[in-house]
Amino acid sequence: MKRIGFIITCLIFFLSACAQVEKKKTQTPSKQNKVASMNTEKITLGSGCFWCTEAVYQEVKGVIKVTSGYCNGHVENPTYEQVCNKTTGHTEACQIEFDPAQVSVDELLEIFWQVHDPTTLNRQGNDEGPQYRSAVFYHNENQKERAEFYKKKLDESGAYSAKIVTAIEPLKNFYAAENYHQNYYKENGNQPYCYFVIRPKLEKFEKVFKDKLKAK
Repeated sequence: MKRIGFIITCLIFFLSACAQVEKKKTQTPSKQNKVASMNTEKITLGSGCFWCTEAVYQEVKGVIKVTSGYCNGHVENPTYEQVCNKTTGHTEACQIEFDPAQVSVDELLEIFWQVHDPTTLNRQGNDEGPQYRSAVFYHNENQKERAEFYKKKLDESGAYSAKIVTAIEPLKNFYAAENYHQNYYKENGNQPYCYFVIRPKLEKFEKVFKDKLKAK
């Protein structure tokens, strides 16, 4: 895991640094640069159970809102029970609204690659089924290009012992999950799944990405 994290971090850091150099060349210093941008962007990510994904991204500085839901299926307004029956084609995913002036797509993808196993098809840990597949549902061409680039580079680097199976698809539809799925970890932290599955993952994430966490 440490080796994977090191390779991913190096890739993100190098490319982000290059992007920042180009950005500085074109920016004119002003007082407005000190104020967080009001323009927001969205990206939708599937990395297993959306309770886990939501708990992680809610802690990231620059993330404004995380919505758990069902993505890219063929049934309108599906219920959790329908999705669990594996007949709707939906993926459990989180739609992340963020301020690109505070956190970049590259940084969100860096977290994505590290907080789940992108080499297991339709499964994360004991959660198994097509609804748990690893996927990036991009909202624009830049997100598509960045996701495809990092997937290719990570495969070439040998960061994982198996080939990455993460799907990279355009967002076709997204339906917010039932209210009881929203803010699940924050409201159900002592529930067994939260305590034994989400909490250890969240604690590990907070140690690795402590510089990207919101102030508490």
